[in-house]
Amino acid sequence: MSDTSAATPLLQTPLHALHLELGARMVPFAGYAMPVQYPAGIIAEHRQCRESAALFDVSHMGQVRLVGEDAAAALESLVPQDIAGLGLLKQRYAFFTHDAGGLRDDLMVTRREGDLFLVVNAGCKDADIAHLQACIGTRCQVIPEPDRALLALQGPKAAEALSRLDAGVAALTFMTGGHFRLAGADCFVTRSGYTGEDGYEISVPAALAVELARALLAQPEVAPAGLGARDTLRLEAGLCLYGHDIDTATTPVEAGLVWAIQKLRRPGGERAGGYPGAELIGAQLTGGAPRRRVGLVGLERLPVREGAPLLDAEGRRVGQVTSGTVGPTVGQPIAMGYVEATLAAVGTALFAEVRGKRVPMRVAAMPFAPHRYFRG
Repeated sequence: MSDTSAATPLLQTPLHALHLELGARMVPFAGYAMPVQYPAGIIAEHRQCRESAALFDVSHMGQVRLVGEDAAAALESLVPQDIAGLGLLKQRYAFFTHDAGGLRDDLMVTRREGDLFLVVNAGCKDADIAHLQACIGTRCQVIPEPDRALLALQGPKAAEALSRLDAGVAALTFMTGGHFRLAGADCFVTRSGYTGEDGYEISVPAALAVELARALLAQPEVAPAGLGARDTLRLEAGLCLYGHDIDTATTPVEAGLVWAIQKLRRPGGERAGGYPGAELIGAQLTGGAPRRRVGLVGLERLPVREGAPLLDAEGRRVGQVTSGTVGPTVGQPIAMGYVEATLAAVGTALFAEVRGKRVPMRVAAMPFAPHRYFRG
């Protein structure tokens, strides 16, 4: 899970001392010292999230407000999503594109009274903020919020646990948000997450984050979880990790993210185009892409990791694995990767090359573990 040089001074989230107190093993990630696991271990933390509730520190993520009457239209000039039509306290998955059609970053957008609330990836947040300020800073205020922490409470018992702090959170449905007072802190809460389970992401003032985390960990359903479990959970859920499954060289169509582009932003739609790379992305939306992101299951017990070449039956290289693990819930090796579009159909037989050995794999539907979001 490390993607930062150990020689670089690491930033710390407001929960750093609490992680150490809880016995976390810390690793460098996106410029921060982050907990990869606690003493219970990754598999136990994964199962905690699938069966009960797990608390993740995601304070390394970037939180940004866009303020101004033109904010929605301004943001639409940078993303291929319908932002103007986003309802009050509704949330939407979006992504920044560049002129060649690739993905700068993916993000979450929520419309609130008086602003748009953005959550961007930790490794991209400085570049994202600079991009926003350079491109739309004259059309709306771009206000980073480094003084806020972000906690993710995920799992089928997350609502039960969080409702003890404020019963109102139970009324939220998937991809909606609201303002709540939790453990004495004024928080903005969305019912969303990165695990495939029901759950919440909680924006809290950094100075009050430890108190809130302790209040959550005091609930009988809740235990801490680190980056290791977060990765196995999101992979079972078929969710992309920026910098691995999607990046600047990947288009949304190749990545299988067409569902996130609303019809009115597609070719022929009411507000089609008008964002970076719209011509290329529009052409792929109409005519298809030469490669596609697919799910893969291993037919042997050998795990297949990121970077493994993918071969067809004749041994020709046809793609590459971008994420892989042995799924604790599904009980078999799973992976995501890119293959030539002609080989992307579910059931297609492929091989991954692992240390010179050809490991049989099969293209599979995603998610590997069913999503269990609360839609009301």
